[in-house]
Amino acid sequence: MSPQGSITRRLLRRVGPIAAALGLVLAAPVVQSATAAPAVTLYASPSGTGSTCSSASPCALPGAQQVVRTRLAAEPSADVTVLLADGVYRLSSTWSLGPADSGTPGHPVVWRSAPGAHPVISGATQVTGWTQRGSSGVWSAPVPSGSDSRQLYVGGHAAPIAQATPASLGFRGSWTGSSTGYTISGDAAAMAWFGSLTASQVAGVEFDYPGGNGPWTESRCRVASFSASTGTLKMSQPCWTNVTARASFAHGSGGLPSMPTSTMPALVENAQTLLGSGQWFLDGAGGTLSYKPAAGRQMSALDVELPRLESLVRGAGTLATPVHDITFSGLQFSFATWNAPSTSAGFSDVQSNLRMTGANNQGMCGFSTPAGSCPWGSLTQPLANVSFTASKNITFTGNRFAELGGAGLNVMYGAANTLIQGNEFTDIASTAILLGCTYDPLPTDPSEAVGIKQNCTPDGANDNTAIGTNEILTGTTVADNVIHHIGTDYSSASGITLLFSQHTTITRNNLYDLPYTGITAGVVQGHVDQASTPQNSTNINSSNTISDNIFHDYLSVRSDGGAIYVEGHQAQYVYQADGKTIDPAQTLAKGLQVTGNIAYDGPSTNFTYYDDAGSEWVNWQGNVAFGAGASSQGGCSPTGHFWITGNYFSAGVQSYPCAQPVDTHASGNTTIPATPKPADIPNALLRAAGAGSGSFTPVLSVPASIFYVSPTANATQVIVAGEGFGPTTPVYIGTTPVSDVTHLSSGFMIVPIPAGTTAGQISVTPQVPGSIRLNDDDSRITYTGFTYAGGRSYGDYRGDIHYATADGATASLTFTGTTVTVYGEQYTDQGNIGVSVDGGPQQVVTTLPGDGTRHANAALYTAGSLSSGTHTVVVTKLSGQYATLDGFTV
Repeated sequence: MSPQGSITRRLLRRVGPIAAALGLVLAAPVVQSATAAPAVTLYASPSGTGSTCSSASPCALPGAQQVVRTRLAAEPSADVTVLLADGVYRLSSTWSLGPADSGTPGHPVVWRSAPGAHPVISGATQVTGWTQRGSSGVWSAPVPSGSDSRQLYVGGHAAPIAQATPASLGFRGSWTGSSTGYTISGDAAAMAWFGSLTASQVAGVEFDYPGGNGPWTESRCRVASFSASTGTLKMSQPCWTNVTARASFAHGSGGLPSMPTSTMPALVENAQTLLGSGQWFLDGAGGTLSYKPAAGRQMSALDVELPRLESLVRGAGTLATPVHDITFSGLQFSFATWNAPSTSAGFSDVQSNLRMTGANNQGMCGFSTPAGSCPWGSLTQPLANVSFTASKNITFTGNRFAELGGAGLNVMYGAANTLIQGNEFTDIASTAILLGCTYDPLPTDPSEAVGIKQNCTPDGANDNTAIGTNEILTGTTVADNVIHHIGTDYSSASGITLLFSQHTTITRNNLYDLPYTGITAGVVQGHVDQASTPQNSTNINSSNTISDNIFHDYLSVRSDGGAIYVEGHQAQYVYQADGKTIDPAQTLAKGLQVTGNIAYDGPSTNFTYYDDAGSEWVNWQGNVAFGAGASSQGGCSPTGHFWITGNYFSAGVQSYPCAQPVDTHASGNTTIPATPKPADIPNALLRAAGAGSGSFTPVLSVPASIFYVSPTANATQVIVAGEGFGPTTPVYIGTTPVSDVTHLSSGFMIVPIPAGTTAGQISVTPQVPGSIRLNDDDSRITYTGFTYAGGRSYGDYRGDIHYATADGATASLTFTGTTVTVYGEQYTDQGNIGVSVDGGPQQVVTTLPGDGTRHANAALYTAGSLSSGTHTVVVTKLSGQYATLDGFTV
């Protein structure tokens, strides 16, 4: 092979998949070869048939896959591309890919959208044939007998399952807990309600316990049975024991809190009698789906998708024969479920959606010293709706992972050189991206091989390859993705969960609207370690990087987390010549590099950059944190070996309220305000962070929206932070476009402002002439019964709203002017609001959309031609599951 040919192959291997996703043609030096790899383009369509796979006669997806295999068998080095036409590809079974579907290095098989198309890979059935059930407002439709799903998608978004609070059902709450469940005989309303259900209906009821096992958790358990004679509810096992009676163990920090047995559930779910507006119930045995649309909605106008599949796409080889060299580009993966939490194991939450499913000690991991002192590493992780194991050179670029009931994407078990770039992850019940497996901290230990094969790959029983370093997750790159609105069902979800791996790079991603932590690295991997016992639990982690990511509006539901959360060993030790003394410089070089990240607006953060239990060998360098909690860096009972240098933090560093780390090195850090101005943070840091800040141009984008504006008083320019910014994103002050805007990145701009400008006047859309827009968090608005929700990704003004669930909740504003407009969302789970000005008659306004889709930042009502002077407007929730307020224009 000539040197020139080698260089060309390396170039194509690195950038070929990305170029294909962007529709680029790569010009490469001409290299002489005996035969050039043939280029094959095949075509697929949702209505395709046969095996021609031409543009005029496309194949169905399975047919196209079979033709690909045939072509590859005849010509393994062929450049095969399958173009997917627009439409929904409804899978009858998991789209499974193996070694026979693989390309070769530099010649991947590419599955991509046709130009202008938006193909959706779906695991759901569209439900039709609706009939109304009497005058109850409930509609029902037939579904295949045995249907089972924890999710239903209506109008492209997850709908809530039938649910209610105990208080709304009239339950007194005088329940007594025990090792088996509850005694409710003293609660007449609860006795009557459960007594009205059949045994099978009782067994479907699920209780939700947000914060039950620590403020970072949300556990769920099903009811097993109800005895009217004894007044007892028996809870499903092992879920109930795993939630209320967790095993004790010798540990270095934190704990594994048990929930008191008398804790009342926050929600009662999954019974048909609970059906409320916008909710659904599935009677799988009876083959019936019920849905209660919000008032005024027509079922004929709604697209209802009931998932059938849990595993949507699965690529699996063996360690000796991996699935390899496949690219997915421009596709949408949607409408799958995850049913394991409905079983007797339930969802006994520990942290970051890792849960207990077996005995209450989860087997006590055997890779700790002493053995049995650590239940953490062998926890059960969420099912991913798209997953790859024993794979090499798999690329996902420019795709959407949306409306999924498990985790979005998982790679583990020997996966090497995976590229996840430029995708959007949203409306996902669990975590967006899950990297690694809880069962393989030490794959080089032969005693762990059986557990790894059983838990880290779907084909473990058929993989006879010896496990060792070949099983380590390595070379994964997660870059330029947008991750938002995840953890919708399981609120302890992190945006990205990194377990055990080497040479992982997580860089230039935007993560926001998150219920818990942004990125967790080593979650629950080090709880038996601390400075005094650093070697109780080791792993293979080495040379991983988390850099130049943007985090904001995280920890919106749970607490005790951070933008980046670290536990456990993060480096393989390098020793000096004596073979006994650790070389700090070389070991840190193999440690976790956390550099150039920017985090803001984490409302309940205790440590923005969090060194928790047993964490060690972390380089915190050049990061930014503002308006993001009590401490910018620190944690509980870490081992140590931290370098904290060159950061820009609004809060303190090295806060270790539990046991102290063995050593830390902090220098060159700059204290900035909690609301920094342009001069407080170097533009170079703002420019380098977020999707598209490198050489990659994102294929997808989200609508431009503003989440932060630095103080405007006495300022000539401000930092504007948000999402979806591009080099030509317009900025307005009121109705006036602003020139000379410095567009730094997808998340930051520097905007010049004239004297007297307020933050509310700055927007990416022009305002009505003569008006002032007040955001819903403006101090002049008075609320009763409304709750703040930030970090929203639907296009709300400033990315936040106030919402109410109780009828009679009010929001009022006293203003000076002649016109007022009320803003909020229109969606199917809402109802009517009442608007009154100056105590006059209440005008009833519907907030139901006419097209069945969500409309954010919508003008709901305008009162004009008011007399010049001071007025008061009052908005009242009248009906529906929710009422929203997104502010006013006056």
